[in-house]
Amino acid sequence: MRLFNQINLAFGTLLVVVLTIMGITFHYVLRDNLVSAQAKNMGQLGITLTQTPTLTVANSALPASTTVVAVPSTTVASVVNGGATNSNTTTRTTPNARDGQATPIFSTAPNASLVTTRNITNGTITLKMPLHIIYSIEHSLLIPLVIVLCVGGAVAFLLSLIVTRKLVRPLTQLRNELRKVENQKFSQVQLIHAGGEIGEVAQTIFEMAKKLDAYHRAQREFTQNASHELKTPLMSISGYAEGIRDEVFQGDKVKKGLDVIIQESNRLGKIVAEMTLLAKLDSEDGIFQWSSVNVKDIVSETIERIYPLLTKRGLSVRTTFTEDADQQLVIHADRDKLLQALINVVGNSVKYAKRQIQIKVSLIRNDIEISITDDGDGIPETLLPHVFHRFVRGKDGETGLGLAISRAIVERCGGVITAQNLDTGGANVMMRFPVSA
Repeated sequence: MRLFNQINLAFGTLLVVVLTIMGITFHYVLRDNLVSAQAKNMGQLGITLTQTPTLTVANSALPASTTVVAVPSTTVASVVNGGATNSNTTTRTTPNARDGQATPIFSTAPNASLVTTRNITNGTITLKMPLHIIYSIEHSLLIPLVIVLCVGGAVAFLLSLIVTRKLVRPLTQLRNELRKVENQKFSQVQLIHAGGEIGEVAQTIFEMAKKLDAYHRAQREFTQNASHELKTPLMSISGYAEGIRDEVFQGDKVKKGLDVIIQESNRLGKIVAEMTLLAKLDSEDGIFQWSSVNVKDIVSETIERIYPLLTKRGLSVRTTFTEDADQQLVIHADRDKLLQALINVVGNSVKYAKRQIQIKVSLIRNDIEISITDDGDGIPETLLPHVFHRFVRGKDGETGLGLAISRAIVERCGGVITAQNLDTGGANVMMRFPVSA
């Protein structure tokens, strides 16, 4: 059963139960009030008659259908339908009722009456009013009230249909959007405008679809780029291997072909290793061994690791720690992974620097910022927004995965990595991490 029908069925059932209880309650409350009011009036009338020196009953002084009987004080009499009752009379009296007090009677018998009795000097006055008169009055009041309740219930049910439809419509639309997600049509998912918690859920689904779409595109581009990057060395290896087998290459060309095969095999192995590392960084939590990493120590070790490259290219490195950062700053991270991220970034700067690389460590509010700057030509503007994406390479790049790996490691450590070109020339890569307590 659909949610719309379930809500309306539940509300309709509840409405019927409530209206039934209200109708029954009104019935008994109204009857009780009418009987009590009539009993009070009859008691007052009895007092008035008792105080009258000469018993004279005017038609205007008594309610309609009220019977007054005066008998000697030694006679005990009840009156039914205007006459004295015999032993078979079903009229009920209350022995413990005080003199002149009316006795409320609830009975469905046709001859049931409301009776009050007062003693006078020469006898007893008994006032009697048939209850069916009171019941007819009650019915004449109760029927319009029941009609009003039924009409109100019908209006309430119609309003509930409108409100329920308004509430359920966004859920139906969300279901349709989720089916698009199920069919991997992420780009077609639309934002459903609704209020309250439904609106929050709709916003979450829309944002999730955008992220899934971006991830899906990245995966597709990764597959295409990976196939291209793997295909190139495989073609070189296959070509030279077939040439050597078919004796197309002779003499020194054979040695050159074998060298190319070895180089391309090494490059292929590096690509596969970096792709495997990226996949683990994206999916595995146990790959990180968390510890407190001293910033000064890891920066110094990074410089030691790339020192052969610096010497080969004739570059120098300048390391600067601001006054705030000239202390034992600590980052909560995996030391080996963070070292690899720094080596990838600094090694990338070595490829494009002309004379010097500057590494600056500063403390900004509660964040540690590590800035790597080179004096090269900078990053091409078309490449800058995608520099940390996979298989994005500059003119001297190798696999195009180094900076992507650095980004994955920095983000897993709770940090942020950005890149920009400086007005004075060169590129600047900044990594910002929260200070470990």
